[in-house]
Amino acid sequence: PFSLAGLGGGSASGKTTVATMIIEALDVPWVVLLSMDSFYKVLTKQQQEQAASNDFNFDHPDAFDFDLIIATLKKLKQGKSVKIPIYDFTTHSRKKEWKTLYGANVIIFEGIMAFADKELLKLLDLKIFVDTDSDIRLVRRLRRDISERGRDIEGVIKQYNKFVKPAFDQYIQPTMRLADIVVPRGSGNTVAIELIVQHVHSQL
Repeated sequence: PFSLAGLGGGSASGKTTVATMIIEALDVPWVVLLSMDSFYKVLTKQQQEQAASNDFNFDHPDAFDFDLIIATLKKLKQGKSVKIPIYDFTTHSRKKEWKTLYGANVIIFEGIMAFADKELLKLLDLKIFVDTDSDIRLVRRLRRDISERGRDIEGVIKQYNKFVKPAFDQYIQPTMRLADIVVPRGSGNTVAIELIVQHVHSQL
């Protein structure tokens, strides 16, 4: 009864926008969107310092708390309520308060490493990969990190070259072959989004 869709793809590929479009078009009650960004691990003091100087690798599977992700998604699939950590990108830390999510008919889980863990893959009923050109993703990321996350342009470019691009080539791009559906051009691809919506409807 519970449908769990995984949405993977590179940083700033438009995963959240695609997820939102799917949810709006689905038009069913009880849809939950869960972002992998909520599940960054708590950093040590040393890692905090690295993060402050753009020297911590947030684009590696080890940066994510997969145990918590898997436990959370299992509970949601059983229709149980779960607590989700709230991550603060400016301080690189978890906030004290967590938010509660209640059971849902459709769960969409989106993140750069959505397909990077074998246990997690087993839970996904549908795997969608959002494939957007790297130059578009870089421009979007520059815009987002500077305006929303208070970074400077040099820092964003350094982080991109040092971590984001190599991680995409090593951990994200290769998982495209695991996807059931690849969405080229991201949210601009309305036909692909309609097909996904039809598929989820038929599953429900």
